[in-house]
Amino acid sequence: MRVILKVSQGKDMEFVLQLIKGGAGSLASYLAAHVLLCLLPAFFIAGAMAALIPKASITRWLGRHAPAYISYPAAALAGSLIAVCSCTIVPLFAGIYRKGAGIGPAMTFLFFAPAGNVMALAYTGSILGAEFAIARLLLCLLFGIGIGLLMAAIFWNDDRKHDEQSDALFAETATVSGPALGVLLSLVGLLIAGTLKLWPLTADLAGLEVPLEWAQGWQDTLTRWVPFDAAKGEEGVSLQGSVLIVLLLLIAATAKRGLDNIIETTNLWTSITLGLAAATLLVAALRLTPSEGGLLITLTGRAVAVAASLGSVWYFATRLPVDDCRSWLWEAWRFVKQIFALLLIGVFVVGVVRQLIQPEWIESLAGSNTVLANVVAVGFGVFMYFPTLVEVPVARMFLDLGMHPGPLLAYLMADPELSLQSMLMVAAVIGRQKTAAYVGLVALFSVCAGLLYGAWIDGLGWLPLSLVSAELADGRLPAQQADRLRSALVDRQHDGHRVHAREMFDAAGGADPAPAAGCA
Repeated sequence: MRVILKVSQGKDMEFVLQLIKGGAGSLASYLAAHVLLCLLPAFFIAGAMAALIPKASITRWLGRHAPAYISYPAAALAGSLIAVCSCTIVPLFAGIYRKGAGIGPAMTFLFFAPAGNVMALAYTGSILGAEFAIARLLLCLLFGIGIGLLMAAIFWNDDRKHDEQSDALFAETATVSGPALGVLLSLVGLLIAGTLKLWPLTADLAGLEVPLEWAQGWQDTLTRWVPFDAAKGEEGVSLQGSVLIVLLLLIAATAKRGLDNIIETTNLWTSITLGLAAATLLVAALRLTPSEGGLLITLTGRAVAVAASLGSVWYFATRLPVDDCRSWLWEAWRFVKQIFALLLIGVFVVGVVRQLIQPEWIESLAGSNTVLANVVAVGFGVFMYFPTLVEVPVARMFLDLGMHPGPLLAYLMADPELSLQSMLMVAAVIGRQKTAAYVGLVALFSVCAGLLYGAWIDGLGWLPLSLVSAELADGRLPAQQADRLRSALVDRQHDGHRVHAREMFDAAGGADPAPAAGCA
């Protein structure tokens, strides 16, 4: 009996260690691969918005007093041009919201940027087909604006108070100085240079092989320490990633001394922190590859673009008034302290939960276009967070594993919006109550989007679908026919075949359903 108990305890401990290891691996891979070129520039952009851009410049387009036909399309348009993940968009959202944007347009921006940006739509079209991309665009636009309008209606009183507070904090004129605009545009250029996956940024310009015999051995060690399963969206930690983690730790060790009191004065630690940040971004833009001869350092087009952007930021920053420069850095540091710790917690928890999710569950839980299947797909979006664009090949994997196109679209709508770490960060900016309302609306609209698209894929318009539902509810169909109709309505249509509404009615009457040809 004692032997059995010890074996059971050993298995339990092994399982717990596996979960912890999964969380640590998720955190390490995220820090190594996604924080630097995305999130770090975003914090500086948010700080620049808060400190350098007059309130009137934001409220003119996104304020609560701006006409809805201007503010909401403007928020969606701004979001469509920013190809970043949900964690990166939160600091930008925080910046425009604190500066005076209305809660409605700000939430539309928060929703649309990660889910409906141009890069995400283009990638969706290339991997999943044009129908998916078009559906994602239209439904993101419709529901993004709808969520914003509902948030504005629900929290109109809080929005009014927030507007009054921002008026008191930012009472300056609407003039943006040349250096301030230069800093902001340079930072946006840095963000684009670091994230856009297009030539010539991805081009290899030159290479240098350094005779470091331990490089390949260290990479093998990292792979053993942080094993990864690509089927679950795990990425592992590369040698370059480990270098970046070390640099991040150095930034963390110096930032508090260099930035906590920056409003009063700068010091040597300030220069060290900013220098480390710049150096880290440059290292992240290079490509470090272990080889048989040592370590291959590849100069990429991205590294050149990042270096040019950093030079531009430095040029304009040195021309800012000293007080403005200090305010900018303080606001950026304030956003880091407010958000970053919650991000780390969220990434760790997601890594733990991801160990529990089995791909085999997908077909059984989301293989048909039902309400439950769409809810499950939204749940996957909460606990299976991926950086921007990575959710698309993962969606392809889900589709191959048997997920119905309807729930798949619900997943694509929810994944960029409802990741656990993103929700924690948003709550730190706007409070738990507003975050809960936003999460509920996104989940609801994602489920609706999945049901709509799934019905269209299956050849069911909402009018015939409602008529069928009424027939079932009234009990006017015989039990046998009703059962056959229900089966037809939830039947997965493999290979993109559609079953038209008339065929559904025929199936209920006794005819065998014959799928009509169509494209997925």
